[in-house]
Amino acid sequence: MYSFQRVENPRTQRLEQSAFQSVSVNVHGRLMLANYEEYDCIAAEMSPGDVKISCFGRPRTGERVIAYLEHVGRIEGNVLRLVEDGFVMSINATERKREKLAAQLIWLANKHELGLPEDRRHDRLMPRNTASQLMLEDGAILSCRIMDLSFSGAAVDVDARPQLGSAVRLGSLQGRIVRHFMEGVAIEFNRVQTRETLREFL
Repeated sequence: MYSFQRVENPRTQRLEQSAFQSVSVNVHGRLMLANYEEYDCIAAEMSPGDVKISCFGRPRTGERVIAYLEHVGRIEGNVLRLVEDGFVMSINATERKREKLAAQLIWLANKHELGLPEDRRHDRLMPRNTASQLMLEDGAILSCRIMDLSFSGAAVDVDARPQLGSAVRLGSLQGRIVRHFMEGVAIEFNRVQTRETLREFL
């Protein structure tokens, strides 16, 4: 099973992204370059400090880029170097965010080894509009960010942890809380959606 440890290397301590071990992952997402062009992408290797991205888009070394990755959410950083099928980018984040990311990566890296099943019955979608609102049963409205979206549900980054099974509304979509995780909650919609009913996010 994978775990993360800092790699003590005096030559790379000046670069925070070089102070972590990387693990192999296969995480789909969407990339935005500095000129606002967007491309589908795949994170192939990742640590809490950097990530190797496979993508048709070819940024310049040093260019600032933003990626939205399934299970991980939004990351941003600068291109460190180009490789044959993509590039390696730094991940600009606070120490707390890096700790969260390390926990997510451990889960992703161990997922296959542990035989953990996919928890979605439908293909994942990449929302273009990730900012939304979550309405709770008592009418309270919370700002949230969509991390993962499918026709059957969504994972959102939100501070509150509503009770499991409680009814909520994400934007205009009704559902219920089915899981808590480090950064937020997973919502199962009351009915399977279509691209048309999800248009507010796509």
